[in-house]
Amino acid sequence: MTSVHHATPLRRAPVQRRSAERLTRILDACADLLDEVGYDALSTRAVAQRAGVPIGSVYRFFGNKRAMADALAQRNLERYTERVKERLTETATETAEGSAAGSAEDSASGGWRVAMDAVLDEYLEMKRTAPGFSLVDFGNQIPLGARHAGPNHRVADRLVHLLSGHLRREPDDDLRRVFLVAVETADTLVQLAFRVDPQGDEKIIEEARELLRAYLGRVLD
Repeated sequence: MTSVHHATPLRRAPVQRRSAERLTRILDACADLLDEVGYDALSTRAVAQRAGVPIGSVYRFFGNKRAMADALAQRNLERYTERVKERLTETATETAEGSAAGSAEDSASGGWRVAMDAVLDEYLEMKRTAPGFSLVDFGNQIPLGARHAGPNHRVADRLVHLLSGHLRREPDDDLRRVFLVAVETADTLVQLAFRVDPQGDEKIIEEARELLRAYLGRVLD
């Protein structure tokens, strides 16, 4: 079970396992209903019914459906971070073996490419498979179609914290700016890919990957 990060503004944070499990069911139900009926038709009562909990349990955590969607977006970010960590852990042995076989310079220049593929691929996988993700992702599409800087700043900051050590770079303002530009660029192009094809147009995704490699290569190589 993945918990909601403490930064999420809940009316009451779960302190017992039973309460945490109930919160998880509520967010799972919210995600499923977002895919089925959309945000406008979503209601706290429908979420309570789907989750099998009293309506009072929903209001114990959330004042309205927007707060629920925000908490779901925060949970998405936490799960995404864990997925990227796991992906990097899986490739760490391969990277170490490559470093032993090649020069330190070659290893350093390739490390960010491995990280970038993990970051992009795990986002695409969640976009395709995670319930409710297509509407709320990390919090920047509710109301539907609205885009603003806040969530992408949070994603960029999270990636700086997660990857700076992997890239052997200081998590300074320059690296934060680089990651923010990369996140904003990837976000725009991935949204385009999924408008063209519900599963993400592969040619557009590859164009996005090449664009990111060219930009990050100029900065990180």
